[in-house]
Amino acid sequence: MTSYALFLGCTIPARQPHYELSARKALPKLGIELVDLDNMTCCAPPPLQSIDLETSLSIAAYNICLAEEADLNMITLCTGCFESLAMANSMLKENEKLKAKVNKILSSAGKEFKGTKEVRHYLQAIINDVGLDRLKKSMTKDLTNLKVASFSGCHALRPSHLLKFDDPESPKLFDSLIEALGPKSIWYRNKLKCCGGLLRGYADDVALAIARDKIVNTTKAGADCIITLCPFCFLTLDLGQMLMKSTYHEEYSMPILHYTELLSLGLGIDSKELPLDFHKIKLDKLLSKIK
Repeated sequence: MTSYALFLGCTIPARQPHYELSARKALPKLGIELVDLDNMTCCAPPPLQSIDLETSLSIAAYNICLAEEADLNMITLCTGCFESLAMANSMLKENEKLKAKVNKILSSAGKEFKGTKEVRHYLQAIINDVGLDRLKKSMTKDLTNLKVASFSGCHALRPSHLLKFDDPESPKLFDSLIEALGPKSIWYRNKLKCCGGLLRGYADDVALAIARDKIVNTTKAGADCIITLCPFCFLTLDLGQMLMKSTYHEEYSMPILHYTELLSLGLGIDSKELPLDFHKIKLDKLLSKIK
């Protein structure tokens, strides 16, 4: 069993308990232990860096310090949290001057960033600690009838030189992990295009139009569902279909799932153990295709 300090962030425990629960059920079955640490705070999401870089890095580093003190690498579910924490970790390890400034700020909270641990997205942990072969052998349900549209979102891929997640122009990691579960990961138009989620609250009409494009293209490609990594992508595409109905008078029924939910189903975890009622688009048709 490989242990990680779990960073849950804000959105998942507040709005998407199905994401958290599916991760807590699935990852230990693969030998990944999630350890909860006290006093975790906000990750300082990426937009904060443009306002005050040193403060943003200090907030992120505070959380990494907790993992260092517990002698654990950190694991994230939210790609926004992954971007913030992994960027901070890389930047402070590579820049001693910046590290000194941040540690001066952290000293008021009795913390010191040492740069001894890694921040990993949970997909990286699956690849590194489990591997595709073992993942395939762990499946107890047949998911081969499913055609899946993968959507990794933006935050896991860029800035690639700091995050080191995958090739941002031609990512392969997410698709390989989906196909290791049994489904076919299909191509669709504008696959790497943003979901529009971060425009919500600023330009809602533009955000919804971008989300609609994603739903239209995956529907035309014959996908049974879209698999996401990002809680904001999930909200934008799941709840967004309700808004598309009222705005465009178009009705779509494309199920949106987090990868951990698909993983849980493949591992044989009963769908009744997962709070799937949090999905606006129901999964009944999808579940009927799982043998």
